[in-house]
Amino acid sequence: MKNLVNYAIAYAQKGLSVLPMLDKKPLITFADKPPLKPDEVRQLWKQFPYAQIAVRTIDIFVVDIDTKEAHGNDGFVSLDKFNQEHPGLIIPTLEQETSSGGRQLIYFKRPDMDMTQHIQWLPGVDVKAHVNNYFMIAPSERKGKEYKWLNHNPIVTPKPELIEMINKKTVSKSNYNPGKYEFSEEKTATSELFESIVNGLGETGGRNNALASFVGGLLFRNVDVKATYKLAKTANNNTPKSLPPNEFERTFESMVKKEIRRRGGTK
Repeated sequence: MKNLVNYAIAYAQKGLSVLPMLDKKPLITFADKPPLKPDEVRQLWKQFPYAQIAVRTIDIFVVDIDTKEAHGNDGFVSLDKFNQEHPGLIIPTLEQETSSGGRQLIYFKRPDMDMTQHIQWLPGVDVKAHVNNYFMIAPSERKGKEYKWLNHNPIVTPKPELIEMINKKTVSKSNYNPGKYEFSEEKTATSELFESIVNGLGETGGRNNALASFVGGLLFRNVDVKATYKLAKTANNNTPKSLPPNEFERTFESMVKKEIRRRGGTK
């Protein structure tokens, strides 16, 4: 396995928030912390010389297209259909191939529009954009296969219409009469909190961040700590690969302490 320190430093110098990784797990705590400086990156790679590289989605986001083999839904087919229905919204930008044969399109976030992650924005297509989310970046490798750049395009800022499309989801389901309810609505932060209880915390790489966001969102809305704990437990239990108890407890306690600080030290 290669030492990727020079790549990691170069990414940090370009303003990307670099993380050292083992498989798809960060080797440091990073949530809500400032990006690592190049000297800090250099020191971390002395400690973890064979770490792989991920970057956080602070000022950038990624459209993550999975293969049918990796996900069960063919994200390439979904995106082709989206392009046919909305020509010109997916504009050329920096792209990489993932270790599993998927593709990731990297964009700058728009300073005039809010956005966060949307797992399953399209079948087989995720949008990773939470400030504490991250994605692996070339030339990292996983299970012996490398992430590879597909072009040398600059990272670009997408059209506002694309962000509007990402921030909307179509609901088309009913227990008794499929297709009876068909409507599109813009998701609010509150509606996503409710849906997390039923749908869980998402994929393995972002569960801690999703839990932190879920707990923080409830506490910010003045939900009782005990009720928040029970709701978070339910969301975690509904996650296909739920967080281990020690990770759950550590993340929950961290968010409670953060909320106490936000309130000036009062419970």
